[in-house]
Amino acid sequence: MDKKMSDLNRQTGTKGHGEERVVPETPQIIIHADMDSFYASIEAREHPEMAKKPVVVGADPQDGFGRGVVCTCSYEARKYGIHSAMPISRAFQLCPDAYFLSPDFSLYEKVSSRVMEIMKHYPGRFEQAGIDEAFLDFTHTGSFANACERAMLLKEEIRVREGLTCSIGIATGKILAKIASDFRKPDGLTAILPDTAREFLAPLPVEKIPGVGKKTAGDLHGLGIYTIGDLASADIQHLIGKYGRSAAGLQSIARGEDWSGIETRQGFCSVSRETTFDHDTSDTGLLILTLDTLAQDLSSWCDNESISYRTVTIKLRYEGFITRTRARTFARHTTGMRTIQGCAWQLFRELYDGRNVRLIGIRLSGLRASDRKQKRIGEFHSTTQQNEYRPEE
Repeated sequence: MDKKMSDLNRQTGTKGHGEERVVPETPQIIIHADMDSFYASIEAREHPEMAKKPVVVGADPQDGFGRGVVCTCSYEARKYGIHSAMPISRAFQLCPDAYFLSPDFSLYEKVSSRVMEIMKHYPGRFEQAGIDEAFLDFTHTGSFANACERAMLLKEEIRVREGLTCSIGIATGKILAKIASDFRKPDGLTAILPDTAREFLAPLPVEKIPGVGKKTAGDLHGLGIYTIGDLASADIQHLIGKYGRSAAGLQSIARGEDWSGIETRQGFCSVSRETTFDHDTSDTGLLILTLDTLAQDLSSWCDNESISYRTVTIKLRYEGFITRTRARTFARHTTGMRTIQGCAWQLFRELYDGRNVRLIGIRLSGLRASDRKQKRIGEFHSTTQQNEYRPEE
């Protein structure tokens, strides 16, 4: 069985088909705090005239002829069909009157650090899952009602101190908490209660489960499974025939059974950036442009934190959640955007086989910082993206 699904089965308490599932006697309470349209919201805060307007952060559109991609955009821009990883030229065509801004990664990192410090001051374990999202363990609050009250305080503190909103999901585990945080955006607060979790999930599209993308959703649709409720009641033997034993973990989530907990990280050993495309693509030009954007983001972070690195790794996730990586390690620590970019280009040429790509990413590892404060900075990587569902190879 694929290792990542094995990890998911362990986290959810699912040992596999035909084996007893062990769950905590007292349900844990996990929250997922996700900043709303983070980069674009920061820009709108810095430029009040952009508030409630379409804002697109990414490459220069050059009147519709620019090369590059959208990093992120405001919710107002999304109404025009603009989304992350879209070619910037297409975004300009959809909304030429939007505010188009080059990303200020140094500013975003500073704001992220302040937001994370706010979260860390709340009791309970903390796990940063990305530059704009984190999980917190609120089990100590004693009830979901108390956790909701504490989450409201957290939302208000972030709004007052940073002028930004976040959406929060509350559930018994990280996967369900992430589904909940995405349920009512922006500025939402949603709790999936243990006794009604299956009922809450049932009408949602199966794509709402983290890790179920276009390809897997299409496969499930072919089995007559369109909603999470359909998945929860599906014949497990039929699912195992398609996905292997990993189907047990998938169906457990659909039934509202999630006990995945906080992973406290000590120090850091790597930092990563990755983009998931709304539509799988084999456009090599778009893939290279996306790598350039990720390289610039990572370089800015390294410069801001005085970090050097020894290893560059690229990751490609193809259709069917088949993930491939390739890395290069330098003889000594190095820095610079051009180094990251050039290495990523070379690794991409060696690794890419022409298939449609769902996700592309770059990771820097073997990091070295100059002071103790910098050594506490964690890896910006979405934990829930590690929980993937794909057929056994």
